Amino acid sequence: MDTQEIRTLKLLEELEGEKTPSQRDLAIRLNISLGLVNSFMKRLAQKGYFKVTNIPKNRVRYILTPKGTAEKTRLTYEYIQMSFRYYKNARLKLRTLFRQFEEQKIDRIAFFGAGELTEIAYISLQETNIKLVAIADSDKIGDNLLGLRILAPEELRSLNFQKVVVTETNATGNAMNQLIEQGIRRSQVEFVYIYRNMVL
Repeated sequence: MDTQEIRTLKLLEELEGEKTPSQRDLAIRLNISLGLVNSFMKRLAQKGYFKVTNIPKNRVRYILTPKGTAEKTRLTYEYIQMSFRYYKNARLKLRTLFRQFEEQKIDRIAFFGAGELTEIAYISLQETNIKLVAIADSDKIGDNLLGLRILAPEELRSLNFQKVVVTETNATGNAMNQLIEQGIRRSQVEFVYIYRNMVL
């Protein structure tokens, strides 16, 4: 499943709701440009996935056709399959990594990044005697995740841990730079590479 199919699925899900979102609303919700939303909408309409009707106040309403509903169902199934493969692959890689940590007598770690991979890493960690001492993420400082307050990267300096596992799935180079700026050695940082669209 590629990025275009995921965007198509998200657009079809948004259009299925009772409220009619504007293209500007869709751009904000999907975090893509208004021009890209417009292009996608034209393409999906040409494929017959929805009909456009006018409603008062110069607005339009999008109504999914049976063809659009069938496509949304197909893409949803593919997305679930892809997510399951991602989860299974992540669990396998994390189990292996944490087993290596235990063999090396590493028993205190931190996560850098607060997202879905962080949650999968936490689940995997419960099968070990390793303690999670902190989660840091420069974009989510102060939020709570897994019972911990998310820290700023600089707060890691004062903590006692042996490894930082980067659970941020985007911009791994940026993560390394941020950690090195905090005085964390490269040898203390572990990356987990998980590819969403394939089984490794």
